[in-house]
Formats: sequence, C-alpha cells, structure tokens
Amino acid sequence: MKLSKEMKAFEARLGYTFRQPHLLQRALTHPSISSETRPDNQRLEFLGDRVLGLVMATALLEDDKDASEGQLAPRFNALVRKETCADVAREVDLGVVLKLGRSEMMSGGRRKMALLGDAMEAVIAAVYRDGGFENAQEMILRLWGGRIGAVDTDARDAKTVLQELVQGRKQPPPKYLQISREGPDHAPVFTIKVQLQDGATADGTGNSKRHAEQAAATAMLKLLEQET
Repeated sequence: MKLSKEMKAFEARLGYTFRQPHLLQRALTHPSISSETRPDNQRLEFLGDRVLGLVMATALLEDDKDASEGQLAPRFNALVRKETCADVAREVDLGVVLKLGRSEMMSGGRRKMALLGDAMEAVIAAVYRDGGFENAQEMILRLWGGRIGAVDTDARDAKTVLQELVQGRKQPPPKYLQISREGPDHAPVFTIKVQLQDGATADGTGNSKRHAEQAAATAMLKLLEQET
C-alpha cells in the first residue's frame, strides 16, 4: 500500500515513517466512513490512550523526582486529556488527512476537538504497533514538547476549580444542565449550561456530557476572571 502525498507529508510532520502504511490509514479513519474492508480507528484509539498514559506517567516521574502522587495526578490528567491530544493534532495538521464521512465533513469534523483527540491517540497506537514502544515514546515526547515541564503544579480540572471557588464564596455547588444533544450516535455533541446561585451562566459543548461540563466550567471561570 502506497501513501498519498498528503499522507507522506503528515508522516514528515510526525517525524515517523511507517513500514506498514495501512496502520496509519486505519488510525485516520473515522467510524463515519468505515466499512468491512476499511476498519475504523476506535480500537487503535483505545490502545493509544494507554501508550500515551505510560509515556506521560514515566516522563512526569523523571521530570520531578520529589513530587507526590497527589501532585503528579492532576499534571498527568492535564497532559493526556482529549483537549491536549487535540491541540497536538492541530499542531501537526492531522485534520487535513483525517478520513471522514460526508456528514462529518459538512459539520466541520476536521476541526472538532473530540475527533482530533481520538485520531491523535489512534496515531500513537499505530506508531507503537508499527515500530514498538521506543519509537512511540520518542514521537510523543517530541510532539508534546515543553508541555511536560510547563504543566501547572496545580492542574486541577475546571469543574473542580470552579466548585472550590464558589464554595470559598459560601455559595452552593454549581448546577449543570443539559441543553441539547445533537449529531449521530457515534459522534454526539452535547451542550451543557452551568449556573451559579447568583444567576451567572455559561455554556460548553463536547462529545460527552463530561467534556461539555468541563467546557462550561472553563467558560464560567473566564467570566469570573473578567469580573475581578
């Protein structure tokens, strides 16, 4: 199997050349365009998430030999979460070579955080299956760049930060309400509204309720920051 010029250029951006090009092809195939002869990237995504986790956990231990588990855990979560994977995917223009069905393309699938993050994890797994752990590790550390050393010591997720903030103001916890659920079953898009006791609200979207809640909490934190 020969790769197209676009796929070859993507290999160059990854810094890795596949001996088994079909693995890269599969890693970039979204379920919306898969078939019996063209499997999607979901199984590779599952594996890539675990490979990324091992690399990040090892890197964090080596970067800060005195950090406790309680300090390492939020940093780890910040480095492996879908949003970070999507950011890396954007940096290597993964969306350009992502294989999508017509409906996903029409709805801007090449820019969606969830699709990009999933595909980035699948690409990690493809490199792991093609060249082994060391090659996958080298690519991950290079693409994640200075994120490992720069990740905040206090890298708590947005929902946790927001809840602690409002509790510090003697207010009850924020309320999260599902506003809508759109898209096909294999790629839903949720919209969540977060509301505080004083009436302040903010919306967020994501491919799961959890991601949408985090996005809403992030939006609320930005609003509160503007008030101070």
